[in-house]
Amino acid sequence: MQVQFRTKDEANREQERDFLALSPTERVYRFLDLMQRINRFPTKAKQDKNTFTLHITRK
Repeated sequence: MQVQFRTKDEANREQERDFLALSPTERVYRFLDLMQRINRFPTKAKQDKNTFTLHITRK
């Protein structure tokens, strides 16, 4: 594991560069994965029982 010291702007630029290097399809999958991981965080918001679920299978 390597530790890197950099400014927030440098880190943001690197993150953006890495994200833009992905194909459009990979970007969508990364976004959906992020949304799924965010849902695991505890929240005080009430759960809506009328949820829309999108199932995507990878080839």
